[in-house]
Amino acid sequence: MHRYRFLLTRQWVILTLVAIALIPTMIRLGFWQQHRYEERTARNNLVSDALHAKPVPVEQLTSPGHSVTRTEKYRTVTATGTFDTSREVVVRRRTNSDDEVGFHVLTPFVLTDGKVLLVNRGWIPANGVQTAFPRIPAPPAGRVTITGRLKADETTAASGIKNVKGLPDRQIMLINSAEEARRLGAKVLGGYVEQTAPDSKGGSPEQITDPGSEDAPLNYAYMIQWWLFAAGVPVGWWFLVRREIRDREEAAAEEKPEETEETAPATV
Repeated sequence: MHRYRFLLTRQWVILTLVAIALIPTMIRLGFWQQHRYEERTARNNLVSDALHAKPVPVEQLTSPGHSVTRTEKYRTVTATGTFDTSREVVVRRRTNSDDEVGFHVLTPFVLTDGKVLLVNRGWIPANGVQTAFPRIPAPPAGRVTITGRLKADETTAASGIKNVKGLPDRQIMLINSAEEARRLGAKVLGGYVEQTAPDSKGGSPEQITDPGSEDAPLNYAYMIQWWLFAAGVPVGWWFLVRREIRDREEAAAEEKPEETEETAPATV
């Protein structure tokens, strides 16, 4: 056992303790990545199922005061009514597919029964002074049927966007049906719709792109990577131990001949 006595030195005790601590840490990181992979996969499946589901009238999924659920989010819905541009607002600091900063156009859509659906008609650039209400292309006049993706109300907790007060007239930070119901003094359906049809043409707001899928396979790769690292720590530690033993034995072998020559008796 004297060959391994060096393991009791300060340097090797520290190295061994670090190796022991790294193994469970890397295993936990692997399980965390596994959780992220499962979470993202489930989200991707929900979004895909919602986008490919058969369109339904919006009032089958939401109503005034309703909170849009995860399974209802991104469902394709239809609605018939008229746009009320006189009470239209814009949502500040929104980007398009090219990461240009501008506004989302939020227009109340009055249904045939008098209830109001919030419709995000798309993105427009923030040309000029952002404190002024921008010029917005008009939607179709009269009664029209629209199609869009149902979205949940935006909150600071969910979006990370601070709901700033004291904004310029007809500008908001978050799309929230409860707040819009108070502003409009009307029965507003919970959540809102990102309009996808009729398609934007000419000078209309730029249509919001489909929600992209999250990169779940990347988390799966990280999971495998962390567990391989955890398995590699004891292997690496043992490799270092064997190298240390070899180096010590080679050093001892080099010193032994020198000692023999110095102690050998003189011949007459």
